[in-house]
Amino acid sequence: MFDTSSVLSTVKHRPWPLPDKPWLMTQQWKKLLFAHWSVNSDALLRFLPSDLELDLWEGQAWLGIVPFEMSYQLRYFPWIVRFGELNVRTYVTYQGKPGVLFLSLDASDLFTVYMARVTYSLPYYEAKIQLETVDSEIHYQSRRSRGHAVFQGRYKRVSEPFEALSGSFDHWLTERYCLYAKNRSGILCRGDIHHLPWQLQKGEAVIKECSMADIHGIKLPENSPVLHYADSIDVVIWPLETLKG
Repeated sequence: MFDTSSVLSTVKHRPWPLPDKPWLMTQQWKKLLFAHWSVNSDALLRFLPSDLELDLWEGQAWLGIVPFEMSYQLRYFPWIVRFGELNVRTYVTYQGKPGVLFLSLDASDLFTVYMARVTYSLPYYEAKIQLETVDSEIHYQSRRSRGHAVFQGRYKRVSEPFEALSGSFDHWLTERYCLYAKNRSGILCRGDIHHLPWQLQKGEAVIKECSMADIHGIKLPENSPVLHYADSIDVVIWPLETLKG
């Protein structure tokens, strides 16, 4: 899908070295919106596996809802899989390594949903997702196949691309290089990822309907979310690593 060696050779921005084991797949994330709300920490604690801690910005927890278009290719396989995806995520840390914890991931490809649940122990769900570009806007609709989990809205970029400064709030929200999950045996695992620094743009969005936090028992505040847009990013993914607390 892209020049993996070029991406892997650019590492100065990483908070820790690349893994010393073979990577598993490459991914491309396109037409992506980061929508973030500050939420009560207590609402998130019940989702955290033992030994994980919430990663807070100035004492405040944040929840992200992230619609985008996904494509991936397993190493040594020629096939590229493309579909719409919608993530609900928060931010955690373990032994000094900050990362992402997914509350849910909706995808419109059933094979991906099944394989991600089995191999990565991630809470994927099948959904019907429609995504199209109308003029300069992305029109996005996701509806989970079972249960009332819906996101419907439109979003667009409203600034030139920029790289977030290290230590800034924009950087804290987006520059994450691992995910955490419990495997099928209940053991905490970490999955490393790598990409070049995000080329972020300020975003605008009209969210017509969103129950993606409600299904987790989390009420979003009435104030507008913090919005970022990213046109595309190339990502390298490693297998899960079992952690010992």
